[in-house]
Amino acid sequence: MESIRTEMAVDTKVSLVLSSIVTLLLFSGMQIYKPWLISTKLHVVIAGYIGSMVFLFSLTALGNLETILFGRSFQVKFIPEVFTALVFALISAGLVHRVATTVCFFFSMMTLYFLNRISQETYSSTAHPPTANIQMKKKK
Repeated sequence: MESIRTEMAVDTKVSLVLSSIVTLLLFSGMQIYKPWLISTKLHVVIAGYIGSMVFLFSLTALGNLETILFGRSFQVKFIPEVFTALVFALISAGLVHRVATTVCFFFSMMTLYFLNRISQETYSSTAHPPTANIQMKKKK
């Protein structure tokens, strides 16, 4: 069994700042390049994907903020953190194109699934239930 690394690459405060900056850059980039993003169908799908990245980084920023405020044992829940990040991402994709909103939703759900899976593999304990030492009586 491989050992699970519990150290983070950067501090929580640094991660909060970085993820907030990346969220802001993605959101503003979607607005600046809106004419290009709506020019073809493929570009609209790319806009939806960028919207899902807005979801990922805004959720990371929210999670880091709550970790700083409430402690390391605090967990991100569906309501309000995931829902808030999802609504923000859908609105940012919707400002570009309404089809990008749908694509953003599907990519965000895939992102959420894989985030949950990685989190379960990293942080869940694999405690095995205790086994009782039961001896079977032999029939005579």
